[in-house]
Amino acid sequence: MKMLNRIPVELIFWITALVLLAAAAPVKHGHIHHFTLCPLANMGFDWCPGCGIGRAITQLFHGNIRESLEQHWFGIPALMIIGHRIIELVNRIIINNRKLKYKEKRYV
Repeated sequence: MKMLNRIPVELIFWITALVLLAAAAPVKHGHIHHFTLCPLANMGFDWCPGCGIGRAITQLFHGNIRESLEQHWFGIPALMIIGHRIIELVNRIIINNRKLKYKEKRYV
């Protein structure tokens, strides 16, 4: 249980988001009306600078690079940035665990 308390919420968020995007069916923009958290889309605007990034990442997970670029050009860099952040968070957990084990050995 102590280990679960040391896992950052951000790490859980990013891993969950990527798993959900990987499990989603790739859909082209405008083919299906879907729920969105985008405030611009909810206000009725047709264009948003971030619209399509999630669909682009979903296309990447399904191996559709061309379709991913058609959805949003930032899908590939976004996936790389999120992957890098996940690696940083996991490394921080590993380093903190080593520090704790070292302290425990010192005081025993």
